[in-house]
Amino acid sequence: MRPAACEVILVSPYELGRQPFALAEPAALLAGEGFRVTCIDLSLQKLDSIAWRDAALVAIYLGMHTATRIALEALPRIRTLAPRARLCAYGLYAPMNAALLQACGAGKVIGGEFEPELLAAARDARDGGTGVAAAAPVVYRGKVDFVVPERAGLPPLERYARLVLPDGAEKTVAFAEASRGCKHWCRHCPVVPVYQGHFRAVPSPIVLADIRQQVARGAQHVSFGDPDFLNGPTHALRIVRALHAEFPALTWDATIKVQHLIEHAGLLPEFKESGCLFITSAAEAVDDRILEHLAKNHTCADFERAVALLRAAGIAFAPTFVAFTPWITLEGYAALLESLARLDLIENVPPVQLTIRLLVPAGSHLLKLPGFSDLLDPFDAGILGYPWRHRDPRVDRLQQALQDFVAREETQSLGRAEVFAEIWRMAHAALGRIAAAPAIGRANRAIPRLSEPWYCCAEPTSQQLAAI
Repeated sequence: MRPAACEVILVSPYELGRQPFALAEPAALLAGEGFRVTCIDLSLQKLDSIAWRDAALVAIYLGMHTATRIALEALPRIRTLAPRARLCAYGLYAPMNAALLQACGAGKVIGGEFEPELLAAARDARDGGTGVAAAAPVVYRGKVDFVVPERAGLPPLERYARLVLPDGAEKTVAFAEASRGCKHWCRHCPVVPVYQGHFRAVPSPIVLADIRQQVARGAQHVSFGDPDFLNGPTHALRIVRALHAEFPALTWDATIKVQHLIEHAGLLPEFKESGCLFITSAAEAVDDRILEHLAKNHTCADFERAVALLRAAGIAFAPTFVAFTPWITLEGYAALLESLARLDLIENVPPVQLTIRLLVPAGSHLLKLPGFSDLLDPFDAGILGYPWRHRDPRVDRLQQALQDFVAREETQSLGRAEVFAEIWRMAHAALGRIAAAPAIGRANRAIPRLSEPWYCCAEPTSQQLAAI
């Protein structure tokens, strides 16, 4: 029986405070095919803020771990709200969690370049096709024809994460994607199982048109959401130059591998001149043995070289870490803190980054590492991953204590240096040491940052689940 109205609802559970490209772009694509599209972002809206009963298809975007956990909580309610709709899930975390999603009613699971399969699912629902229940997930890595995103159906940019400058001033942020996927094979990265060393560029006219419409809506800064902005350096440079020519006052940030910062160091002065304020990079560790396990393709010395290159260029560095892995030791964790202090990076690292525990999802390439599976407990659907316990129980106790400390409401009012000092004390106490307070260097001052810290794998908060 054909649905009473041909409507598609696109859902984003959470995407790091960004106005999601992966809702806005398919919304434009589907609208161009004659579908009536409604977008809902559960990071800012509640499920009952829209009408569901006439939906022919509900598609949930799962770009990260936290979003997937929220989606699994939300799916039973969505099935009640949209009883005639077909459900599908798309995004990086959809294929690796296909069985769980299908058990909650998602008949189609799509990974990679999702647009063709999403459009096919919408057409099938419109035309009264039989659909396929619990079909194998579809992962497509071919080229797609992107369209300019339609962002009018999402909450305004002012409600999303903002740029916070060192003097406390704030700017409205545009969020754009210049590419998807990644040509690298970091073992712990969720991009790898889906894209397997491929990346796809979003054509520069589409990227520029998307940013242009967000600037018209008040954006003063652009945050690029690419897994790595320099997977295609020529493509990135073309966009940066065009942006600066059209909007000389516009600033921007991006995520770039340590390896690429060194290989393309010659681009950094031009990035600075074109408005780059800071660069996020998944440094992950300062222990070469751990970096080798993760296949990061950089060393601790490379990390320190990247720090120096960015500092010389006048661009702030925002490294991220997977601080707790099965290979870290208490001494190694203290060494991480000592490196951040020595390199004057205390203000550059959100405290949550110093509590992150390695996530091992289904399909992770870490499972291909010889002997690694021996460290794991059976898969736990509650955390969407394989739990692991450190051989030294003190490491697990420290990680939990630090996570609890950083999450406390009273901690939120403290500055990064104050929080770091307590993390420093707790880490050395776990070693049975009383350590002098970390030295704060002259270069250790606040940097431009987004108001929502960057991290991928966390348990949903009660506030996030309240949207369901």
